[in-house]
Amino acid sequence: MTSAELKMSPITAPYGAWPSTISAARVAAGATPLSTLMLGGADGSDIFWLAGRAAEAGRNTLLRHHGVTTGELTPAPFNVRSRVHEYGGGAYAVDGDTIYFSHFADNVVYKLDVADDGAAPVALTTAGKQRFADFVVDRARDRLIAVRELHGDDPHAQPANTLCAINADGGETVLAQGADFYSSPRLSPDGRSLAWLSWDHPRMPWQGTTLWLADIGDDGLPSAPKRIAGGAEESICQPEWSPDGLLHFVSDRSGWWNLYRLCRERDRTEGLCPMEAEFASPHWTFGNSMYGFRSASEIICTYIDKGVSRLARLLPGSGKLEAIANPYEEIRELRVAKGYIAMLAGGPTIPMELARIDFTEEGVEILAQSIEELPDEDQLSIPTSISYPSANGRTSHAFFYPPRNRDVQAPEGSKPPVIVISHGGPTGMTVNTLNLKTQYWTSRGFGVLDVNYGGSTGFGRAYRDLLKGQWGIVDVEDCVAGAKALVERGLADGERLIIRGGSAGGLTTLCALTFHNVFKVGASYYGVSDLKGLDQDSHKFESHYNEYLIAPQPQAEALYQARSPINHTGKLARPMIFFQGLDDKVVPPQQSEMMVEALKARGVPVAYVPLAGEGHGFRKGENIVRTLEAELYFYQRMFGLHDPAATPPVHIDNLKD
Repeated sequence: MTSAELKMSPITAPYGAWPSTISAARVAAGATPLSTLMLGGADGSDIFWLAGRAAEAGRNTLLRHHGVTTGELTPAPFNVRSRVHEYGGGAYAVDGDTIYFSHFADNVVYKLDVADDGAAPVALTTAGKQRFADFVVDRARDRLIAVRELHGDDPHAQPANTLCAINADGGETVLAQGADFYSSPRLSPDGRSLAWLSWDHPRMPWQGTTLWLADIGDDGLPSAPKRIAGGAEESICQPEWSPDGLLHFVSDRSGWWNLYRLCRERDRTEGLCPMEAEFASPHWTFGNSMYGFRSASEIICTYIDKGVSRLARLLPGSGKLEAIANPYEEIRELRVAKGYIAMLAGGPTIPMELARIDFTEEGVEILAQSIEELPDEDQLSIPTSISYPSANGRTSHAFFYPPRNRDVQAPEGSKPPVIVISHGGPTGMTVNTLNLKTQYWTSRGFGVLDVNYGGSTGFGRAYRDLLKGQWGIVDVEDCVAGAKALVERGLADGERLIIRGGSAGGLTTLCALTFHNVFKVGASYYGVSDLKGLDQDSHKFESHYNEYLIAPQPQAEALYQARSPINHTGKLARPMIFFQGLDDKVVPPQQSEMMVEALKARGVPVAYVPLAGEGHGFRKGENIVRTLEAELYFYQRMFGLHDPAATPPVHIDNLKD
C-alpha cells in the first residue's frame, strides 16, 4: 500500500467520539442567519435582506445588492430588529431609495436615504414604550403604516396592539384598534384601500384570523371596515394586492393553506389552485412572503408538499400550476420582480442562501450564503425523509441524518448514539436545509433524527391540530416512536438514545425523559418545565396559547399538574444539561432553574449553562461555541467517550466517576 493510500485510509474510532474538522468555532463563524427579503431601488432591481452577525452579539444588519455589488447599509451599532410579539420580524421597509427600519436597542424607527452614500440614519420616532413592525409605505400621504405595540408603566400589564400611521413628523395616528392583535397591513396599488389581519385571545394566528378591508377616507382613516374572510376557525395569511388591484390571500378553510382572491365586485372570494399543500407558514414573525406577482395574470409561489418546498408559476385565470426548476427543498421567503425571483432558500447540501432566478436565463445566481466556508460534500450527512407509525395509529414524519465522516469509521458491528430533536413552537416545522450544527454531530459519529411530530406545520391543518389539547403527549409519543423505529431498523444504539429540544421542544424533551424510559440523556435549551408558571410569566402573544395546547381554565389545572415535568421530578432519573438565556422573556430562566435545582437535590447528574445577554435563542458567537462544546462533553461524559485529560467545558453536578 502506498503512502498516499495509507494517508487516505480512515481511522477507526467509536461512534460519538470521531475527530471532526467541523468545530464549534466553525459552526459559530458560519452562523449568519439571513431573513426579511425586500426589493427596491428606483426600478425595483435592488435586493435587500438582513444578515445576523454572531461576532457582533447577534446584531442584524441590512444589506443591499445593487448592480453587481453588495454593501452594508446599517453598520454598528444599528440592529435592524423588531420586538413586537417578542419574536419580531418585519423590521424594515423599502420605498425606492428610502429605507425605514426599527432599531432593536431603543425601538425607534429610523429613515435612511441610500441614494446618498454618506447619509446616516435619521430618527423618525422618539424613544418610548412603543414598538413597531410590519411597515408599509403610504407614499400619497407621506407616512408609514405599521403594527404598533404600546407598553405601559406596569411591566405585568399586557401591551395594547393597534394599526398605526407614523407621520412625516414622527406623530402617530391609530388606524384600527379593539382587537388583541394586528398584522399584515397592505395598501392597494391606488392607495385608496387598506387590508389587514386581526385576531383575538385565546387564538394564535394559525388557528383563527380575520381579513379586513376598508376604503381610506380623506382624513386618512379607514372607513367602515368589512370582513372579507376568516374567523375563529379559519387562518388567513399574507394578504397581497395584485398589480391590477385584486386582493389575494391564503386561507386554510379547506384544511390546507391555499391561495384565494377577492373578486372584483368584492362580494365573494374564489380559490385559485386547490390542493393538499401549504402556501403559507405559521405567523410567528411578521413579514413572511411565500408568493408574489410577476404580472396581474401570473403569480410566482412556493408551497410545502410533505415537508418539502416547491417553486411554481400559477396562472390565476386557469388555475394552472407549472413547476419552476430549482435546486432547493426549503424556500423560506420569496419576492418577485418583473424580470426575476429573489429567494431565501436551501437544501440538504445547500445552506440558507439568497438566490436570484432570472426569467429569461437558466441557472441560479447566488448573492449571499449563511455559511461562507462549506465542508466538502462527501463529508456531509444527507438526510432521508422517513415516516413511521406512532401511537393511536398515527403516522409521523422526520428527517434522519446518519453519522458520516469520510476520515473515520466505527468498529465493526457497533451502532451509533442518536440525537432525537424536537423542534420549537410547538406549531412549527423542521426542514432539511444544510445546517452546520447538525453536521457538527453527524461528523462526530452521532445520528440525528429531526422530528416533525403531530402538531407540526407543512402537512395540513388536521396534522397541525393533532396537538390540540395534546401538548406533552402527541409530540412526545412521536419522538419516542421515532427513536424506537431507528433501533428496530438497526440504525441506532438503543442504550445511547438522546433527546434535545428548545423552547416548546424543551417541554417535549423533559416529558420524554420524565414519563418514558427510552432516552438515556437529554438537553433542554430554554425549555418549558412548568405550564402553570408559563401562563403566569408569558408575554401577551402566547399568554393564552395553552388554552389550545392543553385546555382552558379551570379544566387545565389538573392537566397542568399532570404534564408539567417540574411536578414529577421524582420520575426523572436521566442525566440532563440545561441552557438558558437570562434575558429570555418568552420562557423565563426560572423554568430551567427549577429543574436544575430539583435534579441536583435528587442526585441526578445535571449541568446548567446560564447565558447573560441572551434571550429566546442564542445569537452571540462565543455562546454558540460554548453551548455546543458543553453539550458534546456532557454526552461523551455520560457515555464514557470523553478524554479524561481534557479540560471540562462545563461543570456537572452529581457526577460519579
